[in-house]
Amino acid sequence: MHDDKILFEFLILESAQAGLSWITILRKRENYRRAFADFQVEKVAAFTQDDVERLLLDAGIIRNRLKIQSAITNAQAFLNVQKEFGSFDQYLYNFMPDKKPINSHISNQKTIPARTDISDAISKDMKKRGFKFFGTTICYAHMQATGMANDHIAECAFR
Repeated sequence: MHDDKILFEFLILESAQAGLSWITILRKRENYRRAFADFQVEKVAAFTQDDVERLLLDAGIIRNRLKIQSAITNAQAFLNVQKEFGSFDQYLYNFMPDKKPINSHISNQKTIPARTDISDAISKDMKKRGFKFFGTTICYAHMQATGMANDHIAECAFR
C-alpha cells in the first residue's frame, strides 16, 4: 500500500487504537472517516480548537482529548514529512531494507513480534518530527496494516 491518503488514515486509526483493541477502532472506522474529513490530511491539519470540542462530543469515535489533538498534530507533521520527502510513503520506505516490504517467515502465531528494530527507528524518528501516540508497537501495527510487514504464518490464506 503506497497511497499517502491510506497511510494517513491508518496513522489516525492506529493512534486512536493505543491502549484499546483493534476491533474497537475498526467498528468505528466509518465514524472516524466522517469525523476526520474523509482522512484528508490538509483538512485535518487545519482543525481548530472548535473542531477538537466538536469531536469530543462525537460518540462515534474515541473521545479522548489527547488522541484527538494528536490526530491534528500528526496531520501537520505528516504534511511536513510529505514536503521533505515527496511523500509519506517514501519517508517510511527509507527505513525498509532495499525499500521493500518485509516478508517474515513465521510458522507460529506466538512468534509474531510486537515491535522490531525498524519500528523502533521509525517511531523514534517520527517522535523527533512531532508525531504523537505512535510508539514502536503502534508503529509496527501500522507497518502490518499497510503491508510494510507481512507476518501472516505460512499456512494463512492471506499470505
